[in-house]
Amino acid sequence: MFAVPAASINVPGFGLINYFVSLNQPQLLALLLLVPAGFLLSRQKNTLRLGATPADKLLLAYVLLVGLLQLREANLTSSLRGGYYLVLGTVLPYYVASRAPRQLGDFRVVMLAFVGAAALLGVLAAFETLKHWNLYSSLTHSLGLRWGYGGYLGRDGLLRASGSLGQPLVLGYVMAIGIGFWLFLRSDRPSTAGTEVPLLMMAGGSVAALSRGPWVGAVVILLVFIWTGPRAARHTALLVVLAALGMGALSVTSAGQKALNLLPFIGKVDEFNVTYRQQLLDKALSVIDRHFWLGSVDYLQTPEMQSMIQGEGIVDIVNSYVGVALDHGAIGLALFAGFFVTLAWQLWQAQRRLPPDDETRFLGRALLATLVGIAVMISSLSSVGVIPFVYWLVAGLCVAYLDMLKRLTSNPTPAP
Repeated sequence: MFAVPAASINVPGFGLINYFVSLNQPQLLALLLLVPAGFLLSRQKNTLRLGATPADKLLLAYVLLVGLLQLREANLTSSLRGGYYLVLGTVLPYYVASRAPRQLGDFRVVMLAFVGAAALLGVLAAFETLKHWNLYSSLTHSLGLRWGYGGYLGRDGLLRASGSLGQPLVLGYVMAIGIGFWLFLRSDRPSTAGTEVPLLMMAGGSVAALSRGPWVGAVVILLVFIWTGPRAARHTALLVVLAALGMGALSVTSAGQKALNLLPFIGKVDEFNVTYRQQLLDKALSVIDRHFWLGSVDYLQTPEMQSMIQGEGIVDIVNSYVGVALDHGAIGLALFAGFFVTLAWQLWQAQRRLPPDDETRFLGRALLATLVGIAVMISSLSSVGVIPFVYWLVAGLCVAYLDMLKRLTSNPTPAP
């Protein structure tokens, strides 16, 4: 998914239809890999049917609502196209990810693949920042693809790397999730220099992105993983002490003070981004109040949203929850947020019933921490690029984990 930018190209139509659909890399992979996988899984007798879990029901209700609300579009082909994107980008990734992994080794393979890709991307991102060179900026133009991202963005004189993901926020988001997966992968291995290398590569990519929202998400992932483990208070206190010592050491040098100035809640660099998010929320609440239950299709044309147009000539809805509420109202937001809350609660209840040193519990802690981190990060991110593909895949893994625990409980393996 991360090999090339998620830029799109139109599949041409004929007659009155200008084009059938837009196709990008994640959608192409879904067609080639997930459609056959989903078909095979649906034919297997031991595959859990879609709709059998509480998370399934919430997701299907959300998808149905979004599909019905798309009929508000004046253009029928546009509504059909939206339904196609909804199935390909939401239902299919979730279904395959929630049904394909059956054993602990399956989860390890999936997470190892993600961490391997994220670690390599982290190295490329560090190179971009050090050389002040966006490696993928000319690729989409050369391939003749449409891509609204990939430009040069800076912060305090430094290039914000984006790699093949097109946007620094998306890069930081992927790095944070990779760190969450790495917490499980290292759980059954002794701590050596080799096991820490992927973490360092992803941490380097996260720093190169200079994206404060994903930094907060990464910290949340680490804290949730610690809080769900043994001796949580001691480990949390140790982490706080180390953070305080590190900030104290940074404050005595000019370079360190520059680094501290980039941190969220502390630094003063690009404070207008925080102000913009606050203003966006205030303006959006006024619009949501007028179309409270089901949202509207023309909210971007309202005076409140028009006043939020940025220099690029767009209104950047840098909050996925606000975007859902504007599009689909309070009902859509309740289903969307309720999906994540339900999964997080089930994961919390499931993992705490397992022994502290059980590898299956390590997996549950890592998935719970990653899911909570995603829920925090998308409050400051738009659901663009690969962001929704990744969070539906992670949510699917959480459902697969809960199903695996249920099967292990009902059919325990006899002791040797």
